[in-house]
Amino acid sequence: MEGFLFQASIYLAAAVIAVPIAARLGLGSVLGYLAAGILIGPVFGLVGSSETQDLQHFAEFGVVMMLFLIGLELEPRALWNMRHRLIGLGGLQVVLSTLALMAVAIGYGQPWGIALAIGLTLSLSSTAIVLQTLSEKGLMQTNGGRSAFSVLLTQDIAVIPILAFLPLLAATLPSTIADDGSIQRGGEATHGAEHSLSLVEGLPGWGVTLVTIGAVAAVILAGIFLTRPVFRYIHAARLREMYTALALLIVVGISFLMMLVGLSPALGAFLAGVVLANSEFRHELETDLEPFKGLLLGLFFITVGAGINFRLLFAEAPAIVSMAFLVIVIKGLILWVLGRAFRLKGLDQWLFALGLAQAGEFGFVLVSFSTQQGVIPGDIGETLLLVIAMSMLITPLLFIVYDLLTRRQKVAPERPIDDEIEAQGPIIIAGIGRFGQIVNRLVQANGFNTVVLDHDMETIAVMRRFGFKGFLGDPTRPDILRAAGLADARVLVVALDDPEAAIKLVKYARRERPDLHIVARAHDRTHVYRLYQAGANDIVREMFDSSLRAGRYVLENMGLSEYEAAEAERIFYSHDRKSVRQLAELWNPDIPASQNAAYVERAKELQKELETAFLSRDDSKKRA
Repeated sequence: MEGFLFQASIYLAAAVIAVPIAARLGLGSVLGYLAAGILIGPVFGLVGSSETQDLQHFAEFGVVMMLFLIGLELEPRALWNMRHRLIGLGGLQVVLSTLALMAVAIGYGQPWGIALAIGLTLSLSSTAIVLQTLSEKGLMQTNGGRSAFSVLLTQDIAVIPILAFLPLLAATLPSTIADDGSIQRGGEATHGAEHSLSLVEGLPGWGVTLVTIGAVAAVILAGIFLTRPVFRYIHAARLREMYTALALLIVVGISFLMMLVGLSPALGAFLAGVVLANSEFRHELETDLEPFKGLLLGLFFITVGAGINFRLLFAEAPAIVSMAFLVIVIKGLILWVLGRAFRLKGLDQWLFALGLAQAGEFGFVLVSFSTQQGVIPGDIGETLLLVIAMSMLITPLLFIVYDLLTRRQKVAPERPIDDEIEAQGPIIIAGIGRFGQIVNRLVQANGFNTVVLDHDMETIAVMRRFGFKGFLGDPTRPDILRAAGLADARVLVVALDDPEAAIKLVKYARRERPDLHIVARAHDRTHVYRLYQAGANDIVREMFDSSLRAGRYVLENMGLSEYEAAEAERIFYSHDRKSVRQLAELWNPDIPASQNAAYVERAKELQKELETAFLSRDDSKKRA
């Protein structure tokens, strides 16, 4: 117990000291974690290599959590929309990088089988470093960031066929030279490997395929049909920590199941995240898992730094450093060409090329697997591990180069830190654009207190200049809403410019507070239907009332009296509200409205009812 506490204290102290220093110097948290690992490992010797290797297996779970959270942000429809980048951009990057690095390895005198294994290993980039850095710098939503994510996602998927292919390379090699100089046949190094739990071990090929497909199907079906009742069961306990326990259980359980069938835990977690992307519980999962993801990723980077073999590095420093730079240059050039081919320009192209030029953490897994299978000799494997680690150490410096480029091109500064919300009220207004401003002024003028939230610093600053109080923060974040008093609020006004963010907010608020009255701004009729299904009570189309007023002016100028025009406006308004509610019940998001037979038929009937209403009014007028 004392040893564990000592090791935990060393790792945490190193992170607490090194990471803030690196952040203040503008180096980013990733380089800080790596530096902390180097200091407590090779430099001061506070942790040994065996402890580091054991801890690294645990720390790699941070990558699994990160992919799960990324999956939560991706709806299956969005994944399908990314297919061209996944197959084209990502597929070409893996293939071209593999061939180029294989050619270099052959140039160094390696047989083609070993060279191909080296090329496949080094073709992958660091999902952990790149996504962590992109998220920290707010670059995920840029064109370059989305392209980089597409390539990383393709690489993570490609790990599975690569792991299946590497043993075949062992069979093609006549022999490999072991560390002791003895000759081994390809694949013989696997004898005596540690036995682990497996559902597919000893099964024929078709059996492995069936079990694997069954495991993937089980994850998908569980995500669709079991999530809602399980969360309701947990909710009945009224214990906040049970949500965190359930979130961890989902990720850990799915990862374990994927390992039992020989698949990547990271890919299984990502798949589960995609399945749950449309769930109303996704925001709760994000909030619960985010702290664990950050700590485990930091621990992973520390173990990478602590595990560097400095003896070999010092003995062959020029060769290893030059090989790391060669990998970065080759991959960077390929990424630059692909970025140009896929119409990336300017800073997006630089971000894409510099961000993905390194080797990645999956390279550690592939090198270990390749040496076990006898594909790569042990001495080459140690050198590859150093090259991968060195390239990962260089990566934050490449992002510094990108930052220098952005300053030269005078891009917008980083977004400021969210405000600490110090007030609560019965009315929360999310979004303070033109729509939200009018609502806020009307409500406050009648003596009611409001809590205004908006994620745009300039908007909040202008609002404060005119004497209105508001808080900077993303209104869709559960912690921001809780701080604003969601638990006790009577009305929530959703006035966000982003339609998807509005849907996200309404779903979360309705789930947390079934009794809350939600007034939502809609952009068009389709958005009305989605907000209605999400749980909004009153939905206001931003152009509807102004269009009605314009129509009334037209009628007045065509000869109708002010009373008659106002009555026509009232009839139309009343009928339209009834129509929207009825059509919302028939609307299907998976079918275009024009192809939804029931929707079209009811819309025609409602239009006839509107015409009948106006005819009845005219007949009453004539009789009068």
